[in-house]
Amino acid sequence: MTDERRYRVYTPGDESALTLEQAPSAEPGRGQVRVRHTAIGLNFIDIYHRSGLYPLDAPFGLGLEAAGVVDAIGPGVSGWREGDRVAYCSGPPGAYADSHVVPADRLLALPDGLEDEVAAATLLKGLTAAYLLHHTYPLKAGETLLWHAAAGGVGLLACQWAKHLGARVIGTVGSQAKADLAMARGCDTVILYRDEDVVERVRELTAGQGVPVVYDSVGKDTFEASLDCLAPRGLMVSFGNASGAVPPFSPLLLSQKGSLFFTRPTLAHYTTTRDELVALADLWFDAVLSGAVQVDINQRYALNEIPRAHRDLAGRNTTGASVIIP
Repeated sequence: MTDERRYRVYTPGDESALTLEQAPSAEPGRGQVRVRHTAIGLNFIDIYHRSGLYPLDAPFGLGLEAAGVVDAIGPGVSGWREGDRVAYCSGPPGAYADSHVVPADRLLALPDGLEDEVAAATLLKGLTAAYLLHHTYPLKAGETLLWHAAAGGVGLLACQWAKHLGARVIGTVGSQAKADLAMARGCDTVILYRDEDVVERVRELTAGQGVPVVYDSVGKDTFEASLDCLAPRGLMVSFGNASGAVPPFSPLLLSQKGSLFFTRPTLAHYTTTRDELVALADLWFDAVLSGAVQVDINQRYALNEIPRAHRDLAGRNTTGASVIIP
């Protein structure tokens, strides 16, 4: 048994709560597999865990997503062999490490042609885009959508995919550089939210009708505007809290703004069975391997640079996907 690096959080808080430790390699138990990491994903949910917004029992590991090879198999596991190329994105938290023990039934085999870095940087985001576009609101060709943070990790992937499905894509971003990137990756129109009135522009672009669906991972700062961009009976999909949690509101507000629908989905509830997990992964792998979605890995960090990675992500100083190389 050899010592490995891993991050632990003993008291939730800012980046200083991240502690890099040396610890013996964990041995897989029944139904588990140990994955030796070649690449690790970085996601906003990691910040929610670290800060305590999504509470975990301390002390805890961080990181839900990584790619690598199987290097130990626990009792009762079939279907996997040492050396298999795999990825996972559903926890338990602890991917910020040289290796991690995960349930065998949550592993995904990586297809030939899909690089480890791409899998680690995009699996959680890609599966999120898959359920949002194919299940939460099954997008149809010819429909118009609004996607906040269009140059973000999920946004760059989802906007390309939505365009491939035949949708008209309106995105919001915070800078001209991000606008250029979003336009190159599927957006038909980009709104600079610091310079333009988002609601006014959306109404202008839709002849006053609004859009049937808004995808919003920003949260508190965009909530009211998102509702006001919807057409009657439109769906507000709130799937993140980058600016803070949406404050409590009365259901009457949805009635007043056009008999709107509101949902707060999570990937976990769209992958409750292995069949659901594999089906979403197949959708995502096909989108990447077919070229329908191009992956931009625009930031790479070493394992000891994760505190800086969290600062960059929280400060909206990243575009596309990020990957951590152990």
